[in-house]
Amino acid sequence: MKKTIYFLLTKSIGLYINFLSFVLPKKATALAYSLFSEPRDGKLTAATLPEILQKAETRTFTHNEASFQTYTWKGNESVILLVHGWESNASRWEKMLPYLQQTGSTIIAIDGPAHGLSSGKEFNIPQYASFIDIVVQEFKPQHLIGHSLGGKTCLYYQSTYQNTSIKKMVVLGAPSDFKIILKNYINLLSLNASISKGLETYYLNHFKLKLENFSGKIFASTIITKGLVAHDADDKVVLFEEGKKIASSWKDSVFIKTKGLGHSMHDDELYKKVSAFLFESN
Repeated sequence: MKKTIYFLLTKSIGLYINFLSFVLPKKATALAYSLFSEPRDGKLTAATLPEILQKAETRTFTHNEASFQTYTWKGNESVILLVHGWESNASRWEKMLPYLQQTGSTIIAIDGPAHGLSSGKEFNIPQYASFIDIVVQEFKPQHLIGHSLGGKTCLYYQSTYQNTSIKKMVVLGAPSDFKIILKNYINLLSLNASISKGLETYYLNHFKLKLENFSGKIFASTIITKGLVAHDADDKVVLFEEGKKIASSWKDSVFIKTKGLGHSMHDDELYKKVSAFLFESN
């Protein structure tokens, strides 16, 4: 029954947007983009803050009229920055955190735009990357770890900003081709060609990006930082082939195939491999 209701709801929304595109095309495109970019999960309040985040030192930054939250578990001068994905928040790292803390490092996690305690309703990768850059400039992390769209944001960040203080990056379950994500959304709502074209134009005008170039594989090809890419064969959210695309173009990277972890990729053995990769001597 829930699946039927969800199907009817999504198709009804799509039908309305398609109708609107014939009379108010700009408004229809804006609505389609708003629905696409607004997460429906992952927000937090001070009253609902998970215990793992309550144990951290918190700090709020402001940037271009937006605010975003960071959480720090203090250690030594080695700094690791954690970047979560879509409809999540900094608490998603709770299971990995003990393994990283065993290295003695200072761990910093960030809430992305419109997630956790950060402000806003819209999530987009360029804005997320600008948040990351502020944190990098402030705390000088040597290591970046990103999951899902957070992983793709890390790729975009390092490709765009080319920060030499970042020595190693870990990308878990990240998508490569943005066009696939957008196409899945368009198919879900059965949006017409006018809306599809309008969304492509929106990205070009607002982010100066052609969708075919908004690719994790392309970003990775420009990165000289040493990388580890891990992807699960049973990932139903981001297909395994996406991780292989990223790894294939990243010159100085290793690829780990996991199985049975799904998209979350929570696994003790994987955490050990990530820690070993970050702190290996060569």
